[in-house]
Amino acid sequence: MAGFDELIALGSAADVTGWDFDWVADRATEERPPWGYARLLAERLGAASASLDLDTGGGEVLAEATAFPPTAVATESWPPNAAKATALLHPRGVAVVHTEQHGPLPFADAAFDLVTSRHPVAPRWTEIARVLRTGGSYFAQHVGPASGFELIEFFLGPLPEARRGRHPDDEVAAAEAAGLDVVDLREARLRIEIRDVAAVVYLLRKLVWWVPDFTVERYRERLGELHELIGRDGRFIAHSTRHLIEARRSG
Repeated sequence: MAGFDELIALGSAADVTGWDFDWVADRATEERPPWGYARLLAERLGAASASLDLDTGGGEVLAEATAFPPTAVATESWPPNAAKATALLHPRGVAVVHTEQHGPLPFADAAFDLVTSRHPVAPRWTEIARVLRTGGSYFAQHVGPASGFELIEFFLGPLPEARRGRHPDDEVAAAEAAGLDVVDLREARLRIEIRDVAAVVYLLRKLVWWVPDFTVERYRERLGELHELIGRDGRFIAHSTRHLIEARRSG
């Protein structure tokens, strides 16, 4: 294993723009959900007439689709990701719109028959319902409760109240309150193996909400402890949670 300082430098220098995790592929692994979101998304895009992908990141998952409807739009709030998504998706006929994270969606009522998202930051259910046509669907894969919390709590300590956040029961209730009918909900708990501290630095720089005040300087001692733990055990084990949700606007 490389030395601590070398690994810290590698993780600190890695490019964290976009929404792929190729850089960390040899340093950490995450079990994938059993339903195959990208394949299911492509099927739905092929049957839609107007689609909207929310929080598209760098557009990597959306770009896996082989075909898009005549009207296809994606939104992203972080400018570096919006620029990356534009370069990737515009040649495919998908318009990328920069939006404010908590603002209204800049689209007309009933503009889309399909709204999608892979790992939205915070689903805006009333806005999703507003832009969907009657009979249209929201189809998404969400991050679930306590995802990655073994790593998060290694740095921040126990967070019992935060573990309830993103619970699928709460999201179903919010979707139904906005006027949507939830027609499918599937849940998965998935194993994460982290094999060096460079991956930890990369992940905490990219997933900034995990440890919001993270810097290498602030957490260097704790990173050193984690480096020793991985050296002893060969890996650090955490778990992610995901749920697939489909909701329709019936009226």
